Amino acid sequence: MSFARSSARPELGPWPALGYVGSPLDRAAQLRPQGDDLARAPDARAYLLGGELVAMRGDDAEADPLFGAADAEAWARGSPVFLGLAEGAPRAAFAFDPARREEMEAAGLLVTDLRSMAVRGLVGPEHLGPIACGKALLGWHRRHGYCANCGGTTTIIEGGWRRDCPSCGAQHFPRTDPVVIMLTAHGEECLLGRQSQFAPGMWSCLAGFVEPGESIEEAVRRETLEEAGITTGRVTYRACQPWPFPMSLMIGCLAEATSRDISIDPGELEAARWFGRDEVAQMLARAHPDGLFAPPPVAIAHHLIRAFLEGARA
Repeated sequence: MSFARSSARPELGPWPALGYVGSPLDRAAQLRPQGDDLARAPDARAYLLGGELVAMRGDDAEADPLFGAADAEAWARGSPVFLGLAEGAPRAAFAFDPARREEMEAAGLLVTDLRSMAVRGLVGPEHLGPIACGKALLGWHRRHGYCANCGGTTTIIEGGWRRDCPSCGAQHFPRTDPVVIMLTAHGEECLLGRQSQFAPGMWSCLAGFVEPGESIEEAVRRETLEEAGITTGRVTYRACQPWPFPMSLMIGCLAEATSRDISIDPGELEAARWFGRDEVAQMLARAHPDGLFAPPPVAIAHHLIRAFLEGARA
């Protein structure tokens, strides 16, 4: 490793905004029984989502992700979902077939993937929360057309916030998967790992799903031990982030390591190691001499790493 610990620490500037939080929506749950009509109302504004894709008007310099309901429905398949109210008007999401991407682009729409949209800042932060909500709901409907109780075909009601089974009467609700993501520190160093699907050079916090009957703290300790062989003591909550890939809630924590010898699970991680504060600062600034870097500011991992850099402890 060519990193020089005497290298000057780069200035990082103001703390960046965390993506997908601070949604301006009034979810207006009391209006969901009329949600299908509201999603198509003349004053409704809608997002147009196709799996991991989002369609927008304009270009990279000035993209608008909102359409009139009629314009969105012209490209849509299936029923819309009612997200709530924004500035008193209905806000909805419609699904489109990703196979129509070229056709939509030929019609003048900008179509890109949701990660790129967020990382590149193509839309204002006020859109990320509603888009995350719409993407998660539409994805849930795409995968839950049949009753888990009897196998019958279910129907969408409550503006997309429930599916009912006419055969057995079961009601099904959208799910959110809790995931712990933790920055584990030992003294002046923090533990970061790499998965094989990461972009070359990217290192991030460890993370894993919370299991049934498990507390957040227990999940942090278990996942850190399973993935990297590191035992941990004190765990503190830092922040959380809706993460629509596909429908998770990332629960960000800081953890205190009680051991240092790393033993990775190769089924989970490609590599893991300890990083000092100066090296972490270069990774956040994308100025590391070996080209290593941390996740972008839109991701909660970036914020946990920066919190460690600035002296936060479990």
